Amino acid sequence: MSKSIFYHAGCPVCVSAEHDIVNLIGAENVEIVHFGEDNSRIPEAEKAGVKSVPALVTPNGNVLHINFGASMDAVKG
Repeated sequence: MSKSIFYHAGCPVCVSAEHDIVNLIGAENVEIVHFGEDNSRIPEAEKAGVKSVPALVTPNGNVLHINFGASMDAVKG
């Protein structure tokens, strides 16, 4: 993986964190995955170790859970 992946569910906490991440590391360095728009990526996020959103998975595979918007169980509905 050459860029970080930012996973979120679209809640206000997630959207705020998305803006901060893009401002910090640059839009060209992060892929944004909004589960409300593409829930097919949920298994990928869980496999990477995402337990709650918003979360950032770094290029070397570290998962950074940012604040707390929703658990993955809540995201899956």
